Amino acid sequence: MTNAPKKIRTLEEMAKCADYSFVNELTPDPKAKSDGIDHKPRQVFSGHYVPVKPIPIPDPKYVIHSKRLFEELGLDDSLATSKPFIKMFSGDSSELPKPMRREGWATGYALSIYGREYYLQCPFGTGNGYGDGRAISIFEGVCRGKRWEMQLKGAGKTPYARGADGKAVLRSSIREFLAQELMHALGVPTTRSLTLYRSMTESVLRPWFSEASRSYDPDVLIREPTAITTRVASSFLRVGQLELFGRRARKEEHPNAKKELKEIVRYAIKREYSDEIDSSLPFNEQILLFATLFKKRLTSLVANWIRVGYTQGNFNSDNCAVGGFTLDYGPFGFIEIFKPDYQPWTGGGAHFSFLNQPNAAERNFKMFCKSLRPLLEDDADTLAKLQKIEDSFPMAMQKAMVDMWSAKLGWKRLNVDIFNELMKLMMETGVDYTIFFRELSSLPKDLTKIRESFYDDIDGELAKRWEEWLQKWRKSLEISTEEDEQALSQKLKKINPKYILREWMLVPAYKQAELGDYSLIYELEELILNPYDELSKEMEEKYYKKRAKELFDVAGISHVSCSS
Repeated sequence: MTNAPKKIRTLEEMAKCADYSFVNELTPDPKAKSDGIDHKPRQVFSGHYVPVKPIPIPDPKYVIHSKRLFEELGLDDSLATSKPFIKMFSGDSSELPKPMRREGWATGYALSIYGREYYLQCPFGTGNGYGDGRAISIFEGVCRGKRWEMQLKGAGKTPYARGADGKAVLRSSIREFLAQELMHALGVPTTRSLTLYRSMTESVLRPWFSEASRSYDPDVLIREPTAITTRVASSFLRVGQLELFGRRARKEEHPNAKKELKEIVRYAIKREYSDEIDSSLPFNEQILLFATLFKKRLTSLVANWIRVGYTQGNFNSDNCAVGGFTLDYGPFGFIEIFKPDYQPWTGGGAHFSFLNQPNAAERNFKMFCKSLRPLLEDDADTLAKLQKIEDSFPMAMQKAMVDMWSAKLGWKRLNVDIFNELMKLMMETGVDYTIFFRELSSLPKDLTKIRESFYDDIDGELAKRWEEWLQKWRKSLEISTEEDEQALSQKLKKINPKYILREWMLVPAYKQAELGDYSLIYELEELILNPYDELSKEMEEKYYKKRAKELFDVAGISHVSCSS
């Protein structure tokens, strides 16, 4: 007999896990409506959140749930298709059992892009209208000893909707659901996917790309079914949130501005760093530890993104989680052909491109530190220490990158000359990033298998340089026996994934899903849950391959808009 803990099988049992620390310990918008019917854009001048009642999608139908996350939460899989659970996670909170809350909450945050503060982009030109436009948290609780927050994406407008309809569509919801669970399986800290439900009767118009379009910007309006996906995390606290309260305190926008900043910083430390920061320490010391630990998590996160070929696409401070994990799967993409300036999002720009992500992280960390300074303005010594922590970010980021590249190439220390030559060869040749490093993980003695990652045939001088590079690289590895070689190969195959999500895989999956056929989603789920594994020959032939040449520069595959 096993002593496995009993799983939660009803919403009433799940309700016993509820513990809403965010709304109980922080301050609501004083102008919020008591019933949560607050769906029109307006300025929010103070408070940490706005109570908002989700708007359900009509006629919801189950698409998929994360069995792995259900297991971690202690939820029985049968819950995902039960009527009360479907109602809750498709936006209908009208019959939730107590102590579950029937109003969710949305939060405001500031906008800074690559370290530059913006105000005029909010509908009111003040910075008081920017925040969760269609993300509404509906549950916080402790499941199996760990605190989780659950957030609906696509459950209608909030005061921060900025003129949009607050809905999400099936296409983008499928992308987000699969991407989050893939990143978790890759070992990269991330928000998670709980459920995905779609409406069978409601659809909305979205700008998108016509079939086989090569347009850089959306060129048609298409009608798409609405959907709600639930993302789960330890919290959804963002650098942009701290930044909003830091700005208000710095500019003394209202009498409680500094108090609200202190409250949310104290809460963020408690929520995300309580295992590492002693709450009995003086608050100024806690702030310094907060900055030090966040720096460590953020540099590690971005190095991991590059390890697996992930590009955030829009790494603003509001898409940078204080907990140091991946947040926001709208304009993301996984690199295929290696280009340092790869950017999947048409609105992103080079500042958020693949190999510029460490610099973008540095800008976000500067905004993070700037947000904390109003709390230390009377303590010159602590301010100076915070400045040193901020100044140390580039070196810490560089170390994380060097360690990552060393591990990815099987070295204990980075061989700079061999690494630099590799980067040149990859750019000159046109190499599939994932396939190249996976084939390299087998420690090949010649170029035969590596050539399979090249988008064009090579010969002559370029082929010679590749052969010379391969032999230099093999010689640089610390292996002396066949056992050493096998052990290193196995280690590298746990660092360099075999499978990632490529847009040409996703397009047929969401097109079939719109017609009610979810089989390709379930097939991709098998792939993304086992990204380092050798799967069946059929799966390998179908998904372990380069993008077809006719799909280059095709909109919706080579590049995407943020339409969702």
